[in-house]
Amino acid sequence: MDRTAAIRNRLTVPVLAFGGILMAVMQTVVVPLLPDLPRLTGASAGTVSWMVTATLLSGAVLTPVLGRAGDMYGKRRVLMAALALMTLGSVLCALTSDIGVLIAARTLSGAAAAVVPLSISILRDELPPERRGSAVALMSSTVGIGAALGLPLAAVIVQYADWHTMFWVTSALGAAGVTLVWWAVRESPVREPGRFDVPGALGLAVGLVCLLLGVSQGGQWGWGGPRVVGLFLAAAVVLALWWWQQLRAEQPLVDLRLVARPRVGLSHVAALLAGFAFYANTLVTAQLVQAPEATGYGLGLSIVATGLCLLPSGVVMLLLSPVSARISAARGPRVTLALGAAVIAAGYAVRIADSRDLWMIIAGATVVATGTTLAYSALPTLILRAVPAGQTASANGVNVLMRTIGQACSSAAVAAVLVHHTSLVGGAPVPTLHGYLLAFAMAGAVALLAVAAALCIPGDSGSDAPDGPEPAGDRTPGAHDRAMEGA
Repeated sequence: MDRTAAIRNRLTVPVLAFGGILMAVMQTVVVPLLPDLPRLTGASAGTVSWMVTATLLSGAVLTPVLGRAGDMYGKRRVLMAALALMTLGSVLCALTSDIGVLIAARTLSGAAAAVVPLSISILRDELPPERRGSAVALMSSTVGIGAALGLPLAAVIVQYADWHTMFWVTSALGAAGVTLVWWAVRESPVREPGRFDVPGALGLAVGLVCLLLGVSQGGQWGWGGPRVVGLFLAAAVVLALWWWQQLRAEQPLVDLRLVARPRVGLSHVAALLAGFAFYANTLVTAQLVQAPEATGYGLGLSIVATGLCLLPSGVVMLLLSPVSARISAARGPRVTLALGAAVIAAGYAVRIADSRDLWMIIAGATVVATGTTLAYSALPTLILRAVPAGQTASANGVNVLMRTIGQACSSAAVAAVLVHHTSLVGGAPVPTLHGYLLAFAMAGAVALLAVAAALCIPGDSGSDAPDGPEPAGDRTPGAHDRAMEGA
């Protein structure tokens, strides 16, 4: 094997992890801008919020669609397309101050949500079993690592430079990500050829948009209002019809019979619950430490200081990813998932015990991040062990979708709790400490439900094979195996 090929093989995991971190950074960099964007763009606060909502919706829709496309047409090819769309969206944001263009650009950036499931599927195809567990765990942790890095990075740029600079930086990083994937990552030979299920993709898109739009906007539009109720009814009807269509399609977008397997279906349920529990930590911590000191509990920290408070969580997720892989190898990913969810619940217990002292706030947030690392690293491993090789990208795409739905529900639930527990500080309504504690208790209870879901998943067989035989020819030598054959 020549020197260049050896370097590429060694860089496969770091390059894919860089893509995952970049995806999470792109999802969080806009957060520090939100308070100032109405002034910078001349748009209302409600319109500006669509820069977050549009990314959420497009990411939810495109993740399972691009996952299926990756299984059919090549995971590396689709991964590069997702990163390219994300980069294009960032370039458009850097070039304009028009809110309509900004929202459209952020919609393009939502395609990056498919980066993690596509990368995990590539790792299964390309790495030998002894390296696969730690690589998948690292890939899963990039979501939290990128979120922890993105907020302080964006806050520093926004505070000391023109806000468009932030998008030029992310554009450059995105271009680097596309180039590195093109150079260092091989195209996986594992495919599941066939005809792409266009009706299934459109049905899923319409159903998810109705569902997530109702969840994300319910607090502003009113949960009992005609728009929200209509969206939920439309989501129920469209998704029911989509389910019926998928069961009858010869080559469905999502193999629902596979989802019906307990190891797959319960893993998706656990992903939704873990996503809910994890996201409340980020949402509430940022608001809590920035609350005015006049509240009696707030610390009045700046956006930059708030981002630095979240950095320890990112460092912990990076350091613990190989530990979680070892636990899964020794005890099985089901145990790792249950342990992670239990640690998340313990972290919220710390938050409830003391949310006034900065060091305790950071400690509690870090414990939640520790549990999230364990849980998120176990979920794709469970999926990889339960589905055929030709469906790993689409199956992991659905799992990431369930996490996204959980995060959207968490955002809506936390907002609802805080809105109903406010007091006037300086003439403005501010959430009370009791409201924050209720949000922690709610997230901790959901984490315990995730523990129960994890324990209900059938026990691991200890092998990397799925439940049942894989299609002939699906399993091919990975890059490491090919390298050994050529050496």
